[in-house]
Amino acid sequence: MTGREFFTARTVGEALVGFRPERRTAVEPVPLDGALGRVPAADVRADAPLPGFARSTVDGYAVRAADTYGASDGLPSYLDLAGAVRMGAAPTVTVTPGRCAAIPTGAVLPAGADAVVMVEYTAETMPGTVEVTRPVAPGSGVVQPDDDVAVGAVLVPAGRPLRAPDLGLLAAAGVTTVDVHARPRVAILSTGDEVVPSDTKELTVGQVRDATASALAGLIREAGGDPVYAGIVPDDEGALRSALTDALGAADLVVVSAGSSVGARDETAAAVSALGEVWCHGLALKPGKPTMLAECAGVPLIGLPGNPLSALVVFRLLGVPLVRRLAGCDRPPPAPRVRARLARDLPSAAGRLDVVQVTVTEDPDGTCRAEPLFGPSALLSVLARADGYLVVPEPATGLDAGTDVEVVLHA
Repeated sequence: MTGREFFTARTVGEALVGFRPERRTAVEPVPLDGALGRVPAADVRADAPLPGFARSTVDGYAVRAADTYGASDGLPSYLDLAGAVRMGAAPTVTVTPGRCAAIPTGAVLPAGADAVVMVEYTAETMPGTVEVTRPVAPGSGVVQPDDDVAVGAVLVPAGRPLRAPDLGLLAAAGVTTVDVHARPRVAILSTGDEVVPSDTKELTVGQVRDATASALAGLIREAGGDPVYAGIVPDDEGALRSALTDALGAADLVVVSAGSSVGARDETAAAVSALGEVWCHGLALKPGKPTMLAECAGVPLIGLPGNPLSALVVFRLLGVPLVRRLAGCDRPPPAPRVRARLARDLPSAAGRLDVVQVTVTEDPDGTCRAEPLFGPSALLSVLARADGYLVVPEPATGLDAGTDVEVVLHA
């Protein structure tokens, strides 16, 4: 390999499909109040049906459906009021032919009843007598004991991050803890002689603060991982190899924010090659061509370009899915997207995937418009201004203004 070559270059599609390390994080129990966004390690199944009893879904009267057949405004049915059902208690009344019981939403359906008439279609014309003006079928206004969840049904599946409704369903089923995959520990190792900590007050000429690490940490948290800052290493193969060895021993994924120069990339490639197997060095992607994917002692590693915009574009495309995969997530939530019309011509080159940052505005007629943002890949302000990004596929040589495009919105 010469100092200016990329070897084992891949497309983004090949990387997403082909680079799939087997590593998974350990399984740990967590209480429901700490389980949001965590990934169950196995399906959680119901030990009992939900809601567990027949209950009313409306305020009204529990009836035998047959007693309401033919009822109308002009010819109502009249039923004797047998009593009322109280919330949170077993019914003390029984509905027999020609009788009904007052019932609130959520209360237990009393014995003998098979439907509930909404209160809007009734009137108590005299004490103890209820007028019904609408017929109901058996089961109307009623949830059966296993309508929500049957015994043995999956409450929440393995491999999908838990959402707020999932926590509610688990609580209803009496599940108070869930076995989930631990959050992946993601070590962020910054490199470059010019890079200094972000809290550096005064910069000398040529120095830059480490902005990429903070942004990467945000993406890692969004993906469900725990970022760990592994420090800043100069462009020296020996120092980098030592830092990588330490990081690999304490992380589930190592992310190297490499220096921008060809020489710095060579140092990273040499250090990684000495510790493991490089799967890919170079992507058919703009921005983000000098990307490395490797596996060292069972720990996946991503070598990112030094330019911040490029690094974050690559990590969103490849790093975020990898963090989720390490956490056992094989059913990731879909990214929010919007259809829009491209505001201007967008040139591209065939054979590479172009990721273009855009702002999205809505015209008075409701049409969304995507305005491309251009700038060098060293400018983080381009990403900070963007509402999302669009992808120009490899075969395309560009997109014309007015083209209908799909914009993936930033969280």
